[in-house]
Amino acid sequence: MELIHEFTFTARLGEAVPVGPGPYGVRRIREVLGGEVTGERINGRVGTGGADWVLVGPDGWGRLDVRLTIQTDDGAHIYVQYLGVIEYNDAAHAANAGERSSDYGDHYFRTAPRLETGDERYAWVNRTLFVGEGRLHPGPVVEYRVHRVV
Repeated sequence: MELIHEFTFTARLGEAVPVGPGPYGVRRIREVLGGEVTGERINGRVGTGGADWVLVGPDGWGRLDVRLTIQTDDGAHIYVQYLGVIEYNDAAHAANAGERSSDYGDHYFRTAPRLETGDERYAWVNRTLFVGEGRLHPGPVVEYRVHRVV
């Protein structure tokens, strides 16, 4: 098995809506406000209308549930949904507080994106498994490197 970098994307997030503590942890929702996508085969922007429904457990780790849309430079729309986990350690807390960016490897921040489209030019994404690693920037902004599993 091999991982090949497919694209990198950033997503600007809105202020957290604090749903609060529930039976499974503390729920927060952040709307996706936009962003950019760069790669050899996929380039474009992250559309509005998506969100991140994060659940922070009593162990201090976040369980991500994210949905967003990529609008490619050549007019295709790609739906992206991913689950993942993020370690809320000092690096993550500093980034969320606007103090500095975290770096890849500063904390465990991994995702499993599923891409879906009806555009034949990108039909290969419907048959491809992806994994991603993330980092945080003040703003708040998330950045992911997404790799195709071959």
